[in-house]
Amino acid sequence: MNIMRKKPMSAFEQDVQKSELKRVLGKWALTSLGIGAIIGTGIFVLTGVAAHEHAGPALTISFVIAGLGCLFAALSYSEFASILPVEGSAYAYSYGTVGEIFAWLIGWNLILEYAMGSATVAVGWSAYLNKLLHLWNLHIPEWLCNDPGSVISGIKNGTMKAENFSFIGSIPVAFNLPAFLIIWIITGVLVRGISESAKTNNIMVAIKLGAVIFVIIAGAAYINAENWTPFIPERMIDEKGVSHYGWQGIMTAAGIVFFAYIGFDAVSTQAGEAKNPTKDIPFAIIASLFICTVLYILVVLVITGMVNYKAIDIKAPIASAFSDKGLSFAVYIITVAAVAGLTSVLLVMLLSQTRIFLGMAKDGLLPHKMFGYIHPKFKTPARSTVLIGAIVSVVSAVTPINNLAEMTSIGTLLAFAMISAAVWMLRVKEPALHRPFKVPALPMVASLGVLFNVAMMVSLKQNTWVRLIVWVAIGLLIYFLYSYKNSKLNNTKQN
Repeated sequence: MNIMRKKPMSAFEQDVQKSELKRVLGKWALTSLGIGAIIGTGIFVLTGVAAHEHAGPALTISFVIAGLGCLFAALSYSEFASILPVEGSAYAYSYGTVGEIFAWLIGWNLILEYAMGSATVAVGWSAYLNKLLHLWNLHIPEWLCNDPGSVISGIKNGTMKAENFSFIGSIPVAFNLPAFLIIWIITGVLVRGISESAKTNNIMVAIKLGAVIFVIIAGAAYINAENWTPFIPERMIDEKGVSHYGWQGIMTAAGIVFFAYIGFDAVSTQAGEAKNPTKDIPFAIIASLFICTVLYILVVLVITGMVNYKAIDIKAPIASAFSDKGLSFAVYIITVAAVAGLTSVLLVMLLSQTRIFLGMAKDGLLPHKMFGYIHPKFKTPARSTVLIGAIVSVVSAVTPINNLAEMTSIGTLLAFAMISAAVWMLRVKEPALHRPFKVPALPMVASLGVLFNVAMMVSLKQNTWVRLIVWVAIGLLIYFLYSYKNSKLNNTKQN
């Protein structure tokens, strides 16, 4: 078996020429898609968990560490995108450099990033929608806006009452209906077409950028510097033996808030719809990552300065920080922007997932009739879009947000580490290849990319690693039972 076979560059060029997708996205539209994917659950929701339970005010350091890990990977993505302007992102890049089995594993782990990431965002969206409805004195029954796992945890810690729920044995009857429905609404938009999706995203990006800037400016006036002391809380071990705070807590928080950055690589999945992919994709990747990193650090400084990290609301940290200061008008602004902002993240992540599948289907690694089908009118991969929408909607309705976020992060970290190594391998093996964008100081950048991302993987919980191992095992089973023999390279000899 030749599982290390590589897809030749000529085949990628043919894919570009045969593409049925519309090339309608310029560099600023692509940058907007990147920002749309990046600013969302990571800043509006996960900052609460990361600061309260792991890093305290030092969450800013966690964001810097996560941002650096992403920067090294982003530079590698940019070089690859300039060489191979095709849909498929890191999957396609590794297929042309490292080999088919690694490409499959990266593509399989990108499912964790985009599909499970979408589910995570949908749960965060549901929480902010509920907060918005509460501001208008409207209420959804608790059993219709929570998953069973969160209900069990809520009853144990006293934030929920058992009498508000029905039970089947010891399992509460609960279903996150808002998360379920928003996935289907976004799925409908995506089936319609990329132009409509991009326009919708631009509107929502404008709303949430305005809100983020408002948070930074308005919140700065309410900062109490005492809330930053100690900046790095002393490490402690809870009754379950779990470590919190200190430098280990900072690294754990980095692995969690890393989720806040993963949207930048979604830009590379849109290469098939970019007007000038070799130049515009690298620009959009780096621009969106830089803009969002600056905003993230400023927001975290403001929120941890407004509220002591021990009192931060885990579910809606930013809105609650302003609510505690009596700024009810600000809560409306932030909550509306969060709902709009998380909607744009959902749009881009679900869009990206289907493009990964499209690339894999074109290579024969997934069934083409389902994942490679392009709608004759809308020119979108309609069947796979609906299938992913169905799966993600159910997962988001019944799974706790913490489990989803950590699964998303570890799959993406592995893909980022592998792509950082792959860009170096390609530079060594094919130094004469035309590269419109080149990673500066490549050996150092590639090494740091691997080091930072693996370090954040190591910091994640043991049960997250167990889930990753199970997920990879399932992926390998599918590869050897279906993908290997159906690969278009199966009957060709590749080095």
